[in-house]
Amino acid sequence: MSILRPSQLFTITAFFFFISVGNFVPCFADQQSIPPAKAIEFEGDLAFTPKPLTLKGYLRRPDGAGRHPAIVLLHGCGGIAERLDQNWGQRLASWGYVTLTIDGTGNICGSSFPPLQDYDAYRGLNFLVRQPFVDAKRIVAIGFSLGGWLALFSVERGAIEQLYENKFRAAVAYYPVCDALKGIATVPSLILIGERDAFTPGCRDMVDGRGGDFGMSRTLGEGSPIRLVVYPEAYQGFDNPRFKTPVESLGYHLEFNQSAADQSIDVLREFLHATVGSR
Repeated sequence: MSILRPSQLFTITAFFFFISVGNFVPCFADQQSIPPAKAIEFEGDLAFTPKPLTLKGYLRRPDGAGRHPAIVLLHGCGGIAERLDQNWGQRLASWGYVTLTIDGTGNICGSSFPPLQDYDAYRGLNFLVRQPFVDAKRIVAIGFSLGGWLALFSVERGAIEQLYENKFRAAVAYYPVCDALKGIATVPSLILIGERDAFTPGCRDMVDGRGGDFGMSRTLGEGSPIRLVVYPEAYQGFDNPRFKTPVESLGYHLEFNQSAADQSIDVLREFLHATVGSR
């Protein structure tokens, strides 16, 4: 089975992904406890080879008996999985979700995306479905930047999702590149992006069924629903407090936006509740 991968696109835009690793500073005023993180190693099986790979990650398990919905968190090309876990992993676990933050390759910004990393979302999924405290039918992929692209790619019809028996229930992408995606989702998906992000037009075109790289755009309404939320006046990295002082890099503008960040958290929580529920 041939799998299309937009390596050139990521080489051109890779620096952008380095700064977008989901560094939102958590505020859990409405939460009572934050499950601790456990650094783990697990075998990440591949659908097409019996030889497993050893992956690292951070696992958080909420208190309480029974099976919980779960989330696979996917970082950007800069790595920094521990920071992603400490921020988004903490927040999501405090909402009652099991979280597994995949610690993929290190900083790959400026180089081609490693082919085997295309399968990281499903390696995490297959690990989670084997856990007695996880509801195998309620697992979501959430990614940031490059990880956001991977979350969407993982649930596209005709992509790697056909190789695996276990399936995601939903997918969420914070400011991904959408140009190289077909947009034919197999599960409900959510895209959160800033109005002034250079990649916004590509995501709008994909969701609306216009154009798309390689001549593979979706027909409007085809596949599962994809919700695109565009935050006015917001740029790439709108959830990243590191850019409270805006940064200009290689012609791109990076800036934190408190309003967009807060609204995105509310939208994300509502989406998760609607697709997989909570505890």
